[in-house]
Amino acid sequence: MASRKLNKLNVLVYTGTGSTLESVRHCIYSLRRLLSPNYAVIPITESAIFKEPWVPTCALLVFPGGADLGYCRVLDGAGNRNIAQFVRRGGAYLGFCAGGYYGSQRCEFEVGNPPMEVVGSRELAFFPGTCRGGAFKGFEYHSERGARAANVRVSKAAFAGAEELPDVFKCYYNGGGVFVDAEKLAALSDRVQILAEYDEDLDVESGAAKAALVYCKVGEGAAILTGPHPEFDAVNLGRQSELPEYEKLIEDLAKDEPSRTAFLKACLIKLGLEVSRETAIPSLSNLHLSSIHHTEVGEMLHSLDDLITREDGEEYIKGESDLFHLEKPESRWDLTSLSRALQSELERPRISPSRGSPDPTTNYSHVPKRIVSHETAWPEPKETPYFNHAVYYSSLRQCRVQEPGAEEWGDVLMYGEVVTSTNTLLEKNHSLLAHLPTGFTLAATTQVAGRGRGSNVWVAPPGSLIMSTVINHPSPLASTRPIVFLQYLAAIAIVEAIKTYDIGYEDFPVKLKWPNDVYVRDPNNPDSVSYVKLAGILANCSYSSGNYQVVLGIGINTNNARPTTSLDAVIPLMKNKGELQPFRIERLLARLLTRLEALYNEFVQEGFSKGLEEKYYRYWLHTNQIVTLEAEGGVKARVLGITRDWGMLKAEEVTDKGGINGALRGTGRMWALQSDENSFDFWRGLVRRKI
Repeated sequence: MASRKLNKLNVLVYTGTGSTLESVRHCIYSLRRLLSPNYAVIPITESAIFKEPWVPTCALLVFPGGADLGYCRVLDGAGNRNIAQFVRRGGAYLGFCAGGYYGSQRCEFEVGNPPMEVVGSRELAFFPGTCRGGAFKGFEYHSERGARAANVRVSKAAFAGAEELPDVFKCYYNGGGVFVDAEKLAALSDRVQILAEYDEDLDVESGAAKAALVYCKVGEGAAILTGPHPEFDAVNLGRQSELPEYEKLIEDLAKDEPSRTAFLKACLIKLGLEVSRETAIPSLSNLHLSSIHHTEVGEMLHSLDDLITREDGEEYIKGESDLFHLEKPESRWDLTSLSRALQSELERPRISPSRGSPDPTTNYSHVPKRIVSHETAWPEPKETPYFNHAVYYSSLRQCRVQEPGAEEWGDVLMYGEVVTSTNTLLEKNHSLLAHLPTGFTLAATTQVAGRGRGSNVWVAPPGSLIMSTVINHPSPLASTRPIVFLQYLAAIAIVEAIKTYDIGYEDFPVKLKWPNDVYVRDPNNPDSVSYVKLAGILANCSYSSGNYQVVLGIGINTNNARPTTSLDAVIPLMKNKGELQPFRIERLLARLLTRLEALYNEFVQEGFSKGLEEKYYRYWLHTNQIVTLEAEGGVKARVLGITRDWGMLKAEEVTDKGGINGALRGTGRMWALQSDENSFDFWRGLVRRKI
């Protein structure tokens, strides 16, 4: 297996012109199951292929099912050149069905059937031959009438060293092709291998072999092309009332689910990716509401009374996006409640995205979120095995000794072992958010639908510190204390929380990357001073009752080494490494909240003062960095800092004319820059304003 390059963290799934929503959903669902937390599986459009610098961080480019003519229409020419170059230079391409046709040298589809016939050469040509389909008759666009559970026979010799693979398994098929004369091409060169064949008669000529999946070596990289859909999971296939036989198709696929998963894993490994051992997406856990003073839990519930509805003796909060079921700790052991909970679990829709959802991933909005209120005692460690509430609250008291001005943030904590997204649960339920006090914090161990800046996904496996804190920022302050600076305060708080975590951590090598990331010394390159991403910040803002309500989300890789690195992984680089203990998430959360509260109070009193500015520059990576202003025709500029008014990047134009020994010198022309939220590289596409 090829080793994963540490900066190759993204698996990009094409969702632009030509792709179908159903294929994209299945693709993202299966890849996230098999590749998280090692990679972030991200949907992208044709615009990203052309305009964003996706190549340096991409481990795998995936083209799902759909219509490959759509792919050709928008990507022929420059787009395909970008893709081909990416693969030739060591990248990996995975084409399912339409993506398989698209990755072949020639496409022949429904030849002799004029309404559907598609014939022509294809630019990528990873498979140096023809993909011909449909392999089986009956395909109809936007229909399941031609779908079947095809028998696929695995070519085990192509998977040397792989774990046990099935001989034959059933795989979803709907309109895919067969790779013609693949056996001849494989005999001529070791750059083509047959990974699996159809194990039944086909309706088109295929050559001696009935190649259903092929592996193609392309320069330094590789491609796997498929006719059937090994990424389609039976759990995500819905009943078709007009097709009574479709139920049998789903049953057949479900029986062979372990075999399909094992085969897809082997394909990903062959492309050089590192698959996860655990493949189940975890169920959402209870949300435990507690406080440093137990009475505050009851007080908070009382403040939410006008949101609470009562049905059949049960209490609910109906948010705009989520339904919250309120429970007492003792009620969870009541037989009636247990029966209701079991029935709710049995009736819960299987993990399948809702029709028309803008997000092509699993939809959890219809799943009730259970809030357990702890009004007399903190949750027992066995209730929350990944988070010890006693350690957290005792740490909060200790950390407040270091921060005399920190007295409230984190007092009331809601924690869930498995949640959708801490930010989403708060900011998408506006009526609930409007009742929450500043400092209310929601923390989690694992996120199954985590969010990052733009379309990014912040991979959040166990071992991360994941939290969102509510800040009610009074609107009269916004003109002199702009909310844009809250992300800068959060970045400072993360760095200083790590450096003051305990005695001996003062020299921990953490830095800030503008505008909202925290980086740490790369432990995988101990002989060089390089940095990799450790933490991300995401701030969402709304307005209610005279306040800007900011949900400030933070994720820090603490004990987990993937997907980039973690705090614990850096400890061996420290000179006093023998004196340092691994980080405890509970204590780090307490230290972060107290530091953040103190910084926010300082900001409210003094604005983004000279002192706060100096703290920010003390830790950031960009002093005197040279950037290119694309909108100004490639003008070079030297980063000087951030503006004190709206927190934009401040830079001075530079030139090599007149400089000593070719050194760059400033022209005096100043710019204020902000990111266009480019998904891959904040230094590209800078939006500028002349100062």
